[in-house]
Amino acid sequence: MTEVLWNHLTAPELRALADEDAVVLLPVGATEQHGPHLPTGVDDFLAADVCRQAALLASPHTSVVVTPSVWSGLSEHHMAFGGTFTLSLATLHALLRDICRSIWRAGFTRILIVNGHAGNMTALHALTAELTAELPARIALTNYFTVAKDLVRDCLEVQGGLMHACEGETSMMLAARPELVRTEHLGEAHGPEITLPAESTEPVYLTVPFERITASGVAGHGDAATAAKGEKMLSGLAQALADAIGRDPWQS
Repeated sequence: MTEVLWNHLTAPELRALADEDAVVLLPVGATEQHGPHLPTGVDDFLAADVCRQAALLASPHTSVVVTPSVWSGLSEHHMAFGGTFTLSLATLHALLRDICRSIWRAGFTRILIVNGHAGNMTALHALTAELTAELPARIALTNYFTVAKDLVRDCLEVQGGLMHACEGETSMMLAARPELVRTEHLGEAHGPEITLPAESTEPVYLTVPFERITASGVAGHGDAATAAKGEKMLSGLAQALADAIGRDPWQS
């Protein structure tokens, strides 16, 4: 099997990939509470897993390498639940700037930041614009969970879209990391439905701490999750990401 993980490759192997103008996927997640049934690493694990599978799918046609994931993001709204790391916006920007600069100095010129945490979405759009202006590399951005929104919606039975520790995320974790799901707590894994902040159509934006939305830490219906749904979502999202890489968005 082709090796696609940056930290599994040697420096000479990475130099060779840079000479091939390989695409670099940079997964950015979070480590934050995900209710009583899911581990705090959900956003980190799923973004990294989809990137790895997408890289393998794309590799017959396009050389792709996946960096180690950025496992902390903007999670202030979850801090009251405990178990959560959060960065300031300035720290996230500085970290991504230095990582992207290192990727460029290693010889790569095409970087796709793949976000795995809804709370990062708005900030990463702004950061991508600034990093593009600051660095010689060509930088693009996507979210692993929106690269095929229709597929996600079609896989869900009781929700209209992805929420938090919900039918979708729980299903994907049952497929990808079943040993980390506390299945004995699935009966508690439900809460009110929400719209992701970056997708809200409300005329006024107001930050709302997550504990004011849900006492369980769950938004949506984690109790409706199945591994079969998760497998369908993960494979479809990885294929959609591989297809997006193949279309070479840096040339648009």
